[in-house]
Amino acid sequence: MSLDYRALGLKSGLEIHQQLDTTEKLFCGCPTLLRDTKESNFEFFRYLRPTQSEMGVVDRAALEEMKLTKKFIYKAYDTTCLVENDEEPPREINSEAVDCALVIARMLNMNIVDELYTMRKIVIDGSNTSGFQRTGLIATGGCIDSSAGRVRIDVLCLEEEAAQKVEDRGDSVIYSLDRLGIPLVEIGTAPDIVSPAHAREVAEKLGMILRSTGKVKRGLGTIRQDINISIAEGARVEIKGVQELDLIETIVEREALRQAELLEIKKELNKRKATVSDKIIDVTTVFEGTISKVILKALKGGAVYAVNLPGFEGLVGKEIQPGRRLGTEFSDRAKKSGVGGIFHTDELPNYGITEDEVNSLRKAVGAQANDCVVMVADSREKSKGAMEAVITRAKEALEIVPEETRRALPDGNSAYMRPLPGAARMYPETDVPPVEITAERIGSIKLPELIEERIPRYMKQFNLNEELAGQIARSGNFVMFESIMRQVPNVNANVVVRTLETVLYDLEKEGAKISNIKEIHLIALFRLHAEGKLPNEAVSGVLKLIAGKPELTLEKALGMLGIGVVETGELEAAIDRVIESRTDFIKEKGISSVGPLMGVVMKELRGKVSGKEISRLLTEKISKYLETFK
Repeated sequence: MSLDYRALGLKSGLEIHQQLDTTEKLFCGCPTLLRDTKESNFEFFRYLRPTQSEMGVVDRAALEEMKLTKKFIYKAYDTTCLVENDEEPPREINSEAVDCALVIARMLNMNIVDELYTMRKIVIDGSNTSGFQRTGLIATGGCIDSSAGRVRIDVLCLEEEAAQKVEDRGDSVIYSLDRLGIPLVEIGTAPDIVSPAHAREVAEKLGMILRSTGKVKRGLGTIRQDINISIAEGARVEIKGVQELDLIETIVEREALRQAELLEIKKELNKRKATVSDKIIDVTTVFEGTISKVILKALKGGAVYAVNLPGFEGLVGKEIQPGRRLGTEFSDRAKKSGVGGIFHTDELPNYGITEDEVNSLRKAVGAQANDCVVMVADSREKSKGAMEAVITRAKEALEIVPEETRRALPDGNSAYMRPLPGAARMYPETDVPPVEITAERIGSIKLPELIEERIPRYMKQFNLNEELAGQIARSGNFVMFESIMRQVPNVNANVVVRTLETVLYDLEKEGAKISNIKEIHLIALFRLHAEGKLPNEAVSGVLKLIAGKPELTLEKALGMLGIGVVETGELEAAIDRVIESRTDFIKEKGISSVGPLMGVVMKELRGKVSGKEISRLLTEKISKYLETFK
């Protein structure tokens, strides 16, 4: 369906969560590196419950999470500490992380606070051992420019990253504590985004600004987008966990479609004078002789409950997003009680449920021709909770598009998570002292060059083509690149970029520990290359050896590989042999034969001599040979 977003009154805003590349976590001295393996030193578990705000109110989102009691199991390591375990108070906020956040605030034209206060944000889904996330407001009131006008930046917060989910077992969830506490910034825009394409553009620009700082982590999971979306007469819905930039447009498109379809369903329900009662009916006896495997499994100690929805026939099965229906919305709510899903008569008979059983079901609940019956099969407690959730969602269908927090799905659709949180989820953190942010500290901030400015500079300054300039300008290796270019005279910028961006990446994929390769190794390597003492073909082999034996100097590594040990006489002899075996080719091609014969000589010497030296000597000898025929 093609939507007119202006006519729909689409409004959207982004919340960007970006991990910062600091040495230590936000409230302790633990490293910010993720473990390669999830084999932990020890494990512990918690059950979490919500707390009241200062005004004695419990947040509605936290209450929703309480419906299903889960056991949270945490994996701890020798690189995590008692702060992550919530067995020791947090330390003072990481000053390096504050400085990173201040740089970002300046780049977004924001008003920085005079004093940074840490707050607690209630989160009881298990992703924080304490039951809350620590966060602090850094700045407000910024903006960026876009093709559709200025987009306001409402808030910039500095907060701790959540624990990493390892496994969901249904009644228990396993988290790893290596990620918990990594500093991140949260950037929230105003609802100034007017189309799906505009949402992607704004996300791309914010991502570019963040990467331009050189102070953010890179890779999958280090940046996440939450998208707030509403249409006229609809509601603000927050869709969480969008990690792929390519998915943003689809997410916005499909949420706008979902709300538009829900409004159409609401109009039709009101036209039909549809109603919803609170009556839940036990229909277990209807299925005493059933062959449905799903029902049979539930009947072992469980029950089948149903509710009748007068006037809902045909609308529970109506599609609101590709592959998702109003019944899917009912099912999402029901699953919060721990059931696997629901059935409704818009989709029955199916799942082993016969037409006779459907007729008996409708009779048992007193359903009329225009009614839809929704049912669930599970334990009595879970089934009752599921039906109560369906009744609540059905009542909302008559009146509103509900405000919700939803989870992004891989296809661009979304699924219900919980109600939107309110102000009651925030309260002061008394264990962390406030941080004064002085005018001197703000004034000392040096703003980095934007990537979009860096690319043309690299093209001009280092004679790189646009592709290579863009590759290194967007990379986290750009600081290393500039350091090498400053320190190594006559270095070939193309070789440096390909080494940093391709050779090292390929070595890592092969299993080499490239973290052992330090700047001092790269500086020495490119000096030798610039002096003609290291062939292009040998770069990968040298770095692979250094990655395995970082204690080696470049000279020792070259010696072990036999690079640069070819005597001039041996090189000349090799060239003479090639010329002698290809005299007819040289007579035909003349001096242009140098290029093709370069590869032959280099193959014979197996990358032990630089191409520059081979080219010089080969050109000299072929020129002398050709002169004998003049």
